[in-house]
Amino acid sequence: MKTLVWVEHDGTAVKDATLAAVTAASKLGEVHLLVAGQGVDGVAQAAAKIAGVGKVHVADDAAYAHQIAENVAPLVAQLMGDHDAFVAAATTTAKNLCPRVAALLDVMQISDILSVEGEDTFTRPIYAGNAIATVQTSDAKKVITVRGTAFEKAAAEGGSATIEAVSSTGDKGIATFVDAEIAQNARPELTSAKIIVSGGRALQNGENFHALIEPLADKLGAGVGASRAAVDAGFVPNDYQVGQTGKIVAPEVYIAVGISGAIQHLAGMKDSKTIIAINKDEDAPIFQVADIGLVGDLFKVVPELTEKL
Repeated sequence: MKTLVWVEHDGTAVKDATLAAVTAASKLGEVHLLVAGQGVDGVAQAAAKIAGVGKVHVADDAAYAHQIAENVAPLVAQLMGDHDAFVAAATTTAKNLCPRVAALLDVMQISDILSVEGEDTFTRPIYAGNAIATVQTSDAKKVITVRGTAFEKAAAEGGSATIEAVSSTGDKGIATFVDAEIAQNARPELTSAKIIVSGGRALQNGENFHALIEPLADKLGAGVGASRAAVDAGFVPNDYQVGQTGKIVAPEVYIAVGISGAIQHLAGMKDSKTIIAINKDEDAPIFQVADIGLVGDLFKVVPELTEKL
């Protein structure tokens, strides 16, 4: 069984999410990668070094410069003539691409898998992760997205895959890249951070959020996250959001400050190795999943914690 894995990249380096997708794909059989973009020779070379990869397909064309899904999907569909499954990490980019690929192949997409039980059988979360469904497909071609936190990352070094250029399917003229506003952040990106400090609505406003959460995160070298309530209240931008409708994370340490623990938030962080909760409500749901819980006033506890670090 041959599996084609979508390589997410920024034009210069392979993103970590791809490494988890490679691990999942390796459970299905032979792993091939697809690098699409413009001037991506460096990315292809890096992808070829990923352990467990047999071949890297490279589509270098201006049509793929910004990885527009409307242009990339026909390319994937073309390559699927020689592959049995298409696998990608369940990121924002892949969630835009994979349904288009599935539609072109006329198959059902299998989303956000947690494990591979067989060539046609997988598990995936439902009801915000409160139940795990085992799904089986009868489709000859499979389109699969992978929850990155559920699989170990493949080693980025050690492989020696062959690199093969593939023909472009060209610009379909459906969508045009206009502009991108990339959020710049000196702190670790949430999905790859080993420590995350998240704040909730109990911080009351954006000024308190920045004054309390960010110094603590800086002391720990941590990424900064937030609950949906904090984002909706305008404390921080949307890209900070952790949860079912935000980013799914599984750091070594997750510190939840003033977060009650709504089911949507827990769905995004409950796989964290160690969860520390700070909340003045001792009955807050967050304490049910926390490894360490501190009942107290965050306006007193957090500054004291930051000072002692």
